[in-house]
Amino acid sequence: MNATSASAETFADALLGFTIPARHARGRLVRLDKVLEEVLAAHAYPAPITHLLGEALVLAALMGGLLKGERAQMTMQAQTEGGIVRLLVCDYRAGAVRGYCDFDAERLAGLGANPTLAALFGEGYLAITFEPEGGRRYQGIVPLEGDSLAAACETYFSQSEQVPTLIRVASRAGAEGRLAAGLLIQHLPDGEEGRERLHVRMDHPDWEHVALLAGTISHEELLDPALSLEAIAWRLFHEEAEVRTYPAVPLSRGCRCSSAHYAAIIARFPPEQQAAMRNDEGIIAVDCAFCSRSFALAI
Repeated sequence: MNATSASAETFADALLGFTIPARHARGRLVRLDKVLEEVLAAHAYPAPITHLLGEALVLAALMGGLLKGERAQMTMQAQTEGGIVRLLVCDYRAGAVRGYCDFDAERLAGLGANPTLAALFGEGYLAITFEPEGGRRYQGIVPLEGDSLAAACETYFSQSEQVPTLIRVASRAGAEGRLAAGLLIQHLPDGEEGRERLHVRMDHPDWEHVALLAGTISHEELLDPALSLEAIAWRLFHEEAEVRTYPAVPLSRGCRCSSAHYAAIIARFPPEQQAAMRNDEGIIAVDCAFCSRSFALAI
């Protein structure tokens, strides 16, 4: 493996990027440990929701990590009308991930321990929004079909961007908390970067080869805390002429809420609407769904 950096191996709470130049492919690997626990700790989520949110946060890091720039952001939102999961939202910006899930607890309890995606969302949809730094914001919307959120994200790339993409995500609960990890790999036309990747051949021999190798990854390998992300890339593609890895991006729980942030938002509303928001003490109370913090604004 040819690495651009001699840094130590990466095991958890980081995003590793790599390319296979001869095959015109790029990939991302991520494993969430303490960061996932920090996000989940904001709410007392039941097991099916922690599993779902763990998968969603991994996907947010994998897809958000495709963007360049400190201000670039990727937001993923799954929503239904009348579904058990009413809203699932995650985003990624410069290594910071956050997520939140709103659901009907009573209906969820009747589904058992391992509900299907269809049981959770019904006729739902997934909206994926990319906001490149200095570029144009773009969004794709796909139905929540298939066995997992990862399958819906693969559909997004094939339909909205026409980029051959394989995604694998694994999540499990253990004695020390929940662990989640994932792999994303894509085929790119020769010499192209960015979003202008249209009409890529899904049956290109290079892509078929890379997808076949990537598809051999197991949940156990993705989740093995003793197996570094670099080692996973090497296991999958060690027969290639070159696998180029890049310095890993540390990941963190990234809620951007603050009194100043919410005060700036509320200041955009006309005075009569601000007055309607105030309680009897003249305070505007704001709750952050992502981190479960409350803010009392005297503005």
